[in-house]
Amino acid sequence: MRFYSVVVPVYNRPDEVDELLHSLTLQTYRNFEVIIVEDGSQKDCKEIVERYSEKLTLSYFYKENSGQGFSRNFGFERAKGEYLIVFDSDCLIPENYFSEVEKFLDHTQLDAFGGPDRAHTSFNTIQKAISYSMTSPFTTGGIRGNKKHAGVFHPRSFNMGISREVFEKTGGYIITRMGEDIEFSIRIINNGFKTGLIPEAYVYHKRRTSLGQFYKQLHFFGRARINVRRFFPSELKLVHLLPAIFVIAFLGWASTLLWSTVLFKIGGILLGMFLLLICVDSTFKNKSLKIGLLSIISSVVQLSAYGIGMITEALRGK
Repeated sequence: MRFYSVVVPVYNRPDEVDELLHSLTLQTYRNFEVIIVEDGSQKDCKEIVERYSEKLTLSYFYKENSGQGFSRNFGFERAKGEYLIVFDSDCLIPENYFSEVEKFLDHTQLDAFGGPDRAHTSFNTIQKAISYSMTSPFTTGGIRGNKKHAGVFHPRSFNMGISREVFEKTGGYIITRMGEDIEFSIRIINNGFKTGLIPEAYVYHKRRTSLGQFYKQLHFFGRARINVRRFFPSELKLVHLLPAIFVIAFLGWASTLLWSTVLFKIGGILLGMFLLLICVDSTFKNKSLKIGLLSIISSVVQLSAYGIGMITEALRGK
């Protein structure tokens, strides 16, 4: 039986930590520890963590704020596990998560891995629509968590595991924000380690609870993708540019109203077909027309925020 260390950086999220820790108490596989790293929060979760001290093998650390990347390194340095697992504090972990990871690693050796994210039944309609847009292939979100993902698999830090050897050789995160997990994944692969997706090691990722917060988050993600390009220029692929292309195409389409009614109508039809496809797909997957309609909005927010973030960061230059 492998021993796992769960590292969770936290910043002002005591209620979400409560839900995360509760989900970890329900695990069918129990050979793991949990390390909570409080990253300079004003609203700490120490009292919450203490409630679970008899149900989980727990360690709690409070440190000055340094961002999630360096806070994960802080946890890695104190971890005892053969594999170091990173969750975001706004995740809920299905009870068979570690059982699925253990079973997969028994027949397939991986140095680093990740899993998909899904919407929990308890999520509200906005959260489910946001979850759809972040996991749908129509918005490029579904590429990361799909068995047929493009290229070598790059784990992401909301749901990621690395071997102790990976941490010891790479030193962990070298940037703490703005695409730190993308940069780390690329460096893991460049060091010759084997990465892979474990499809059944999924988590329920709550993400943001309003479209305004979601826009800000995705705008930051778009900036982060360009920031990573400064470390690895060749890692910016066409698929990463699709949200920026969406923004440019939308502005181009809107401008045709000034000089070509025909092109405006054609563009409007194509855009309408694309949004209808999203609505139908989300309605079918979520069994809710309301979520399907909201998914149109969340998908447009995702593509536009990410694309605008990319464009603005690229224009900043260095």
